[in-house]
Formats: sequence, C-alpha cells, structure tokens
Amino acid sequence: MNRLEGKIALITGGARGIGRAICEAYAAEGAKVAVADRLTDEAEETVAALGASGMAVELDVTDLGSIAAGVALVEDAWGGIDVLINNAGIFNMCAIEEITPEDYRRQYDVNVAGTIFTTQAVLPGMKKRGKGGAIINFSSQAGRRGEAYVLVYCSSKAAVISITQSMALELAKDNIRVNAIAPGVIDTPMWDHVDSLFAKYENKPLGQKKREVGVAVPLGHMGLPEEIADPCVFLASDEARYITAQTLNVDGGNWMS
Repeated sequence: MNRLEGKIALITGGARGIGRAICEAYAAEGAKVAVADRLTDEAEETVAALGASGMAVELDVTDLGSIAAGVALVEDAWGGIDVLINNAGIFNMCAIEEITPEDYRRQYDVNVAGTIFTTQAVLPGMKKRGKGGAIINFSSQAGRRGEAYVLVYCSSKAAVISITQSMALELAKDNIRVNAIAPGVIDTPMWDHVDSLFAKYENKPLGQKKREVGVAVPLGHMGLPEEIADPCVFLASDEARYITAQTLNVDGGNWMS
C-alpha cells in the first residue's frame, strides 16, 4: 500500500469504467487524483467515492482550451502533476465503404490527438518540478492487429503505441517515463456499445459477441477494470523506475509479444 504516496495524478476519462477503477486504485495507494472527464456528474460521483484525495476536472481532450484549463486547475490546487494517464478514448466500427471523414477525425481527435496534446499541456509543469514523472497511454489489443470493420479504431490504437515509444525516447533525459497499456476485452459499459455494433455488422443477437470474446480469452473470461488498474499503479510507481517505452499487454493471453 501507499506505493503512490505524495504523487499527483491526472486521469482522463476517469469518470467511469477503466478510468474510474484507476482513480480508485491510485487513491488507495496514496495519490491525489484529478478525475478529468467531459461527464462532469459522473466525475463528481467518482470523486465522492475517493474522498479528500479526489478532485473533479471538466476536461475535453479534443479541445486545447479545455485541456489547458483543466491542467492549470490541478496545478494551482495541488502544485503540479506527477502522473498522467491518457485513458480517454472512443470506439466505432463500420465497413470501409461507410467510413466518413467526420468519424475518422473524431476517433483520431480523441484517441491520438487527445494523447498528444494532453501530454503537451502537462509537460512544462512536470519538467519544472524536477522530480521526473510517469505518463501512461492507453492503446488496445486492437492496436496490435487489424480487425474487420474496425479500421479506424485499430489504426488509432496502433498509433498510440508508436507515440508512446517516441515520447519515451524524447523525455528520458528528464526522467519522465512513458509507457502504454494495451487492454484486451474488458467488461465495462463501453462494451454494450461495442457489442451492439458487432451485432449489426456480424448479424449476431445482442450479447452474443460479448460472450464469444470472453470465452475466447485464454484465461477464459473478460477482464475487469481493476485488472487494468493494478498494472497502471505499478507503471506509475517507483517499482517501474527502469521501465519506459513499453506497451504492456493486459489481455488474459489474447496477444503474445
């Protein structure tokens, strides 16, 4: 316990699902946690569960002004940011012939640009503190391979792996470590949306795809949000002080690398 004692963390998409699980795990390990999300009511609910160690921050990763304001709020209140979790992400799927510029831009704006520009906003203060830092980006097993009907999402998550490597090499001199997590199929509210899309494009009854992907995992079941939060704690802690530029698969054995 208390592996993150004294650290200040900003977690995008922190209001629910994997993000909320990370917020709860970080608070339990002694960190102060900024729950950054567009879903302000749900962010406040998460903060209520964290107690005095939490702060709700309204933040839209597609809006540079919103990012800057959110980062400034945390820095003014707590003196800086030691850990950034770029967790905010969206998913959509469609046939190649149906991809629109709007959908392409939206997924890349959140999944790729959101990661880059939130990191950009945090870096000046993180460097100024002179204590190093940890940045954890969220890819996906979808970033390790292509998948039918998921061209845009898969490519955006592959980009996150590359971004992580480039960031890590550039920031190593500042003792800022950058790693990524590639979750497999995780049982969150987002999967209801994913399942409904697969039902449409693979002509399956609702719920069937979710059952299939769980059974197909070598460990035999979908993951839980806290099973992503635990390695997220590790990567931000001093136990991972010699780990950077890596993407950790947390997927029950779905992908081996």
